[in-house]
Amino acid sequence: MPRRHMEKKRKARRRAVRIKVCKSGVHGRGVYAAQFIAEGTRIIEYMGERVSWEAAPDDEDDPHTFNFGLENGDVINPEVGGNDARWINHSCDPNCEAVEEDDRIFIYALRNIQPGEELLYDYHMEIDEPITEAAKKKFACHCGAANCRGTMIELQESCE
Repeated sequence: MPRRHMEKKRKARRRAVRIKVCKSGVHGRGVYAAQFIAEGTRIIEYMGERVSWEAAPDDEDDPHTFNFGLENGDVINPEVGGNDARWINHSCDPNCEAVEEDDRIFIYALRNIQPGEELLYDYHMEIDEPITEAAKKKFACHCGAANCRGTMIELQESCE
């Protein structure tokens, strides 16, 4: 393959989706599309320090940022080495989803996203305590979607 063509391919892979962090109507800060984002586009990797659950800081220390659990049992702590993905808010009617690939988390567009639209994904939170009304309130959802379940906690048991 000609060198010039290889260089073009490498540049295309590195080209980032333009996003910006601004004040959010959902909660605190939010991440917004600075350009049109097509359905299926990989938008950003969720970055941070990789630690065990035991070594991870308690999410209650910073109610604006959550640790992201991986299938291998590790946790991504966005407080250390995190990026703008840490500011993506939860919604019960998301336009993005978080996908684990090779022990890394990437945020993908579930549908076409217009410039200026806030990026949102369903956190599907799992907690180590009974799902009580107090727990639901502690992790209250503010998305305002018609199908809002009122909490960021995953309420249905998975069949997997």
